[in-house]
Amino acid sequence: MSNNISRKDALQKLGILAVSPMVPKFIRKAHKSRRPNIIWIIDDQFRADACKREGFPLDTTPFLDQLAHNGTWFNKAYCAAPACVPSRTSMVTGRWPNATRVKSNWNIQNATYKTHIFKVAKSQGYQTALIGKNHTFLSAKDVDYWREYHHLGAANPTTDAEKKFNAYLRSTHFYAHFKPAPFPYQMQQPYRIVSDTQDWIKKIKGKDQPFFIEMSIPEPHNPYQVSEPYYSMFPPDKLPPVKAGAEVLPKLGKKWTLQKQLLDMGYHDYEKHIPRIRSNYYGMMRLVDDQIKRLVNFLKEENLYDNTIIVHVADHGDFVGEYGLIKKGVGVPECLTRIPMVWHGPGILKNYQPRADHVSNVDLMPTFCEIMEAMSSGGNQYSEFSKHEGPGLPEGVDGRSLWPMLTGRQYPKKEFASILVQQGFGGLDYTSLNQLNPYKEGCLTKGKTKFDELNSYSQSGILRMLRKDDWKLVYDMQNRAKLYNLVDDPAELHDLYKEEGYEGKKLELLQDMLGWELRTQDPLPLPHRRYVMRRDPRNYWAPYRDENVE
Repeated sequence: MSNNISRKDALQKLGILAVSPMVPKFIRKAHKSRRPNIIWIIDDQFRADACKREGFPLDTTPFLDQLAHNGTWFNKAYCAAPACVPSRTSMVTGRWPNATRVKSNWNIQNATYKTHIFKVAKSQGYQTALIGKNHTFLSAKDVDYWREYHHLGAANPTTDAEKKFNAYLRSTHFYAHFKPAPFPYQMQQPYRIVSDTQDWIKKIKGKDQPFFIEMSIPEPHNPYQVSEPYYSMFPPDKLPPVKAGAEVLPKLGKKWTLQKQLLDMGYHDYEKHIPRIRSNYYGMMRLVDDQIKRLVNFLKEENLYDNTIIVHVADHGDFVGEYGLIKKGVGVPECLTRIPMVWHGPGILKNYQPRADHVSNVDLMPTFCEIMEAMSSGGNQYSEFSKHEGPGLPEGVDGRSLWPMLTGRQYPKKEFASILVQQGFGGLDYTSLNQLNPYKEGCLTKGKTKFDELNSYSQSGILRMLRKDDWKLVYDMQNRAKLYNLVDDPAELHDLYKEEGYEGKKLELLQDMLGWELRTQDPLPLPHRRYVMRRDPRNYWAPYRDENVE
């Protein structure tokens, strides 16, 4: 090596330098202290776009907006699949639904994986807890502390107050309550889940171990109900309009009109209640936001804030009136597939504006692995230089570590140029009630106010969705495609796929989608003899040694 060029400059030219020149001192200083605690907050059915930082006119999440602006946040983060169990299983395993075999809410028992994040955390000396909604293959034996809540109440209620609140939630028919909840907001589950989290942290605080907590809040998922003052916070007559109403459903396809038909059968006259449902939903968001603020204030009081990473995500979104629909179910629209993702804590850069990178909640588990120093080789997050070849993340993990971009280190920008969403359990689409009886199928029950939106009709077939910059491609198993420009057409109503002038864009997105389909194939089981798989330690597929290294 020439004396005229430093080792650092040479490594930068080769694309091997892993940390920007401004970061190493800070990272080395962090290494001297205990590894960071991690609180992973999941909100169920939480819309990404219903917050002021994304231009929404209602102040539904003032604290989360503040947390995002003082950390790193994404406005192109997507769920693995827009359904609870597939998405949550992918989050805890770092594996796509294709790999986990969990493509519906009815396949929990089929989860296929080699490890999960709680097993990794315990192996790294973390104290672990799951407080709130689970809805995966995990059980109490997988963590040090387990306190489970469902959408219709806490599991194993012990007090009369808990039993009464559970009974109230069951009375909503898993749908909605159109008056203020007859309980103080301190009885609502977000408040109690935060209280349980605080109590457990106090209990284990004296131990010389970091903690990893999944704090999984069932709200703002239905039943759409909330206590005062949140019930009156966003009045129905003061809400902004939805992007599109039920009048556009025929344009979207038979599955969409069928979903509305089933909704009408299960929840008679539900459309007239949509303004109140939206009002309750935004009130639930604000209740959640206030409770996250309460948790963070607690961390500051306990001198834990400076060494705790806080992550806020969702498993998927909610129609909340878009297209005249509620809950979730059909298709892969932005309101269901795009999720919030906020990272805040020691070592994480402050980015007032959202990052342009396209990421997935599949990427959470591998990022946690790197934070916990659970990389089997290839260095750790505190190294100034890291190897870019050889095993790193646990076998079978598909997601990619976001830690370099969160901490200002170099990473291949091309790696995050697009993102995929998977949907559907297979077979052909159901497009008519003549093809399957909804009462025998189980999504409806005669004589009852009931509708399960995740059913054979809405989940039939196979869909893939690709997001890249302003563009979105949707493709199904019968080679039917749709192309949208989300800036010009945020409601996804104007399909450009068959229009002239978009041939180049179509080819580009189809090539990206094909690449994603190949990358998301299950790497397990690995060959039992001879063959050694070559992997990037952070599961990056894009090359480091090109002009796209950032």
